[in-house]
Order: sequence, then structure tokens, then C-alpha cells
Amino acid sequence: MDHVGVQVISAARPEWIFPFTGLQPVQFRRLVKLVAERGGDAIADGRPGRQWALDLPDRVLLVAAYWRTNLTMRQIGPLFGVSHSAAHRVIDTLGPLLALAPVRRRRVDQITIVDGTLIPTRDHRLAAQSKNYRYSSNLQVAIDAHTRLVVALGDPQPGNRNDTIVYRTSGIDQKLAGRPVMADGAYRGNPEVIIPYRKPADGSPLPDWKLALNKQHRTVRAQVEHALARMKCFKILRDYRRAARTLTDTASGIAHLHNIILTG
Repeated sequence: MDHVGVQVISAARPEWIFPFTGLQPVQFRRLVKLVAERGGDAIADGRPGRQWALDLPDRVLLVAAYWRTNLTMRQIGPLFGVSHSAAHRVIDTLGPLLALAPVRRRRVDQITIVDGTLIPTRDHRLAAQSKNYRYSSNLQVAIDAHTRLVVALGDPQPGNRNDTIVYRTSGIDQKLAGRPVMADGAYRGNPEVIIPYRKPADGSPLPDWKLALNKQHRTVRAQVEHALARMKCFKILRDYRRAARTLTDTASGIAHLHNIILTG
């Protein structure tokens, strides 16, 4: 039988919000309001009419804290005074409502930068052994080069596939169509993607003007690597223990939280 104790962490105490979410209290309140508008209050716990033990702000805090800390269900549940099964239901039902909203309008001059990152994933139905010697998934992330906000994510793919293939199979190429896209040399073979100049096949050096452009390209492209590092402050992306089918919603929710933190 699950032991349910006293609630330790609560959104009613603002001092708990930043350490467990990375959000300032005012940002967190806006997030809760958005989740409510998306129907968070209307979702019942398990069966119609059954009330949640936690109110909506605490449920949002539980999801964000779980992503941030990657505690197990048996660890995160007692912190909020609920059973591990109740914590599981909260994450399953509320997590998708935190997802990044699709970008409906894009600036004409918008330049995006795309890169892939390996997410260690224990569900081998999606993961494959990759260059980091772990079973991983390849997640494609695109940011706006001007604002540094995440604008699109690809559907996670097995980690043994390289970026140039995953760029097409994950669907992120369709989301970024119509605007310039920058990436590193691993995206060779996608003519619409701007990549650095490569050395000629005969081994001759690149001219100075191409070297200068490559240097500028690296400087701009570094922004997406910084975004990936910030997203991985949410430790669940360092060791994903949940079912692979939930990774898309989780990554999208973390991208949303990343954007909120960045704009704050």
C-alpha cells in the first residue's frame, strides 16, 4: 500500500518554485494560467468526478519538478504528499498541456539554427545504441537565431541515425520549410540547410573568405548548443526512464519552460 504523508513542497510557498522549476514565481503563475486555459482544471483524476488531491498549481509544480530533478515516482510523490501512482497520473495527464505551442506565424527574415542531441532512453522500442555507447534517442531542436527561443522540435528517432537523416525523418524539415536554416556539417545532403564550407577533396586549403564565413557560421551556430545545454538542466533529458511514447510531450514541455525562463 502506498504511504501518503504530509505535503512538503507547495506552490503556495514561492520559495519552492525557482529551485524546483527554474522559473520565477511570476513566470510560474503565468504558466499555471496557460495550463488552466488549455483545460488543466477539467481533467479528472482517474474517473469522472474524482477530485485531485492537489490543486492545479501544485500539479504543475509536480510536473516541472519531476522534469527538473528526474526523481523517481516513489521519491517525487511523498514530496507532494501523494502516492507514487497519483504522481504518475498527474504527469501523464498534465505534461502534454505544458507543451510548446506550434509557431503559426514566422517572420519573413527569420533564420533558424538546428542541431540534434542524444537523449539516453531506457525504452529500447525507440532507443538504439549510439556514439555515446548508450541506448539513446536523437532529438532535433531548432531555435530562432535572433531570439534564441526554441521554435520547433522533431519527433525523437533512434540514436544510431545521423543528423542528416533524422532531419528529414523527424518532420522538423517540414516545420522549418520556407525560411533559411543553419546547421553544422553533419547535415550535408540537405540542400536547403546552410552548412560550413568543407575542404576540397584534393586536400587544398580553403580560401580566406571561406574560412572567415565558417568562423562566423560557428559563432552563430553555437547558440543552439547553448539552448540544448539549458534544456538539459532538466535532468530527465539526461536519463529518460519513461515510456518512449511520452518523450515527445516531455521534450516539448521542457522547450516551453526553456523559452519562459529565457524571456524572463
